[in-house]
Amino acid sequence: MPPLSRSVAFATLLTAAAPTASLDAQAFETLSEAVRSYVTVSAPHFVVRDVTLIDGTGAPGRTGVSVEVREGRIARIGTAASIGTPGGAEIIDGAGQTMLPGLVMLHEHLFYPSGEARYNTNEISFPPLYLAGGVTTMRTGGSVDTYTDLRVAQHVEEGRVPGPHMDVTGPYLEGFGGFVRAMPQLRTPEQARQHVDFWIDQGVTSFKAYNLISREVLGAAIERAHERGVKVTGHLCSITYREAADLGIDNLEHGFFAATDWVEGKEPDRCPRGATQTYLDLDLDSPAFTDVVAHLVDRGVALTSTLTVVERRADGRPPPPEGAQAAMLPQLNARVMAGLGRGGATAAELLTRYMEMEKAFYDAGGLLVVGTDPTGGGDVVPGYANQRALQLLVEMGLTVEQAVEVATLNGARYLDRADEIGSVEVGKRADFVLLGGDPRSDVESFRAMTTVFKDGVGYDSAALFESVKGWVGVR
Repeated sequence: MPPLSRSVAFATLLTAAAPTASLDAQAFETLSEAVRSYVTVSAPHFVVRDVTLIDGTGAPGRTGVSVEVREGRIARIGTAASIGTPGGAEIIDGAGQTMLPGLVMLHEHLFYPSGEARYNTNEISFPPLYLAGGVTTMRTGGSVDTYTDLRVAQHVEEGRVPGPHMDVTGPYLEGFGGFVRAMPQLRTPEQARQHVDFWIDQGVTSFKAYNLISREVLGAAIERAHERGVKVTGHLCSITYREAADLGIDNLEHGFFAATDWVEGKEPDRCPRGATQTYLDLDLDSPAFTDVVAHLVDRGVALTSTLTVVERRADGRPPPPEGAQAAMLPQLNARVMAGLGRGGATAAELLTRYMEMEKAFYDAGGLLVVGTDPTGGGDVVPGYANQRALQLLVEMGLTVEQAVEVATLNGARYLDRADEIGSVEVGKRADFVLLGGDPRSDVESFRAMTTVFKDGVGYDSAALFESVKGWVGVR
C-alpha cells in the first residue's frame, strides 16, 4: 500500500517506513466535483470581517475582529478598521457570528454499534458529519476496520470525499478474551512488537491499548511505537493509570472512567469488577487521588475527556438533538432512544464525579483533550456530539475560552502540530468555524455552526449534515 499523504502525521521525524506528513494546504482546485458541491467559500483570498473571535489559546474572546486569509493560511488578524478591504479579497460579513478554530478531536471512530458486539464501519456518513460539526482534524481512537480507515483518510487528502484530516489509529492492542471479535488478542511482547511494526508500515500514526492487555505486552508495544515516532493511548482496566504512566503511555481515554487504581484487592494484569462505586467513594482531596493526578501530570500523560458517551446513561440529560436522531438509520433509532437514561440516579452521580475528576486534572496542569466516542449506545452521533462535547466542558467548570482551547489547541499540542493548527493565529492553516451567536452568553451557539473552513475552503455545515440523513449505522 503506498504511503498516505496526511497532514495530521506527527511533526517529529518518523522512520523511513512510516508515512510522510504533507504540510501543503488542500486547495479548492484539488477537490472533486462531489466535494465542491458543499463549498460556499472557495476564494484564495478573503476576509471575514467584524466577527467575535475565540482564538483557541485560552485568551478572552474579542469582538470587532477581522481575519484575512491568503492561499489557505491566516495572513492578518486585526480590527475591522485596520484590516479594511484588501484589493481582490472576497469579503465575508461576520457580524453577529463567532469564529472558533477548527476542532481537533482525539477520540473519534468510523465505526458504530449495530448490536451483539458488532460494529459497522460508517465510511460514507461519518467523515462529512465530523466536518459538519466543526472537526477539521481528528484521531480515530481505535479501529476495527483499519484498512478502510486508512483508505478514507487517503480519499479525504485526495479531495475525493469531504471530511477532516485524520490521524488513523491501528487495530487495538488487546489481550486474550476481549469482548469484540474484531480485535486482535496479543499474548506476548513479540506479538505486540510485530503488530506495531506491521501497522506503522501500512500507514497508521497511533495505537490504542484496551481492557485486557498485560503490562508486559503493553510495555513492549509502547517501546516499539516510540522507537518509530508513534504515540500510544489506552482505554484500560487490567492496568492502572499509574502503571500505564510508568510504562510510558502518552494518553489515557475517557477521563478517569477507566481507572482501576482505587479498586480494593485489584490483582496485577486483571480487569476487576466493581470499579464504579470506587469513584463515588473516593475523596478527591485525598492523596489516593491527588497523587495519581500528580503522577500523570509529572509523566506528561494526556487525558481525553469523552463525557458525551458517559452522559447517555444518566437521568435528566437532554436527548440527542433532532438532527442527530434524524441522522440515524430508522431501524436503529428506536433502540438507541430507548436506552437513554437507563443508568438512573447513580449514572447521574457518576457523570458529576467524572467531571470533577477531569477538572481536578485540568486545574493541576494536566493536558486535557477531548473526543466523543460514537460507539457506546448509538446516541453519540459524529458532528452533533462534537458540538455537545464543548457544552459539556463548560458544564464541567471551564470557561468557554478554556473549553475551546481543550477542543482545539490542546489536541494540536498532543499531535505535535500546534505550529500548524489548533488556534486562529497568523501563519497557521485557515482551519476555523463560523457560528451564529456567542457561546460565551449562550452555549447553544456551539450548535449554530454555519461554515466550517478547512485549509481556507469554506464548507456548508447544514448541507453536510443533510447529505447523510438516515444513514448513520449502515454506511
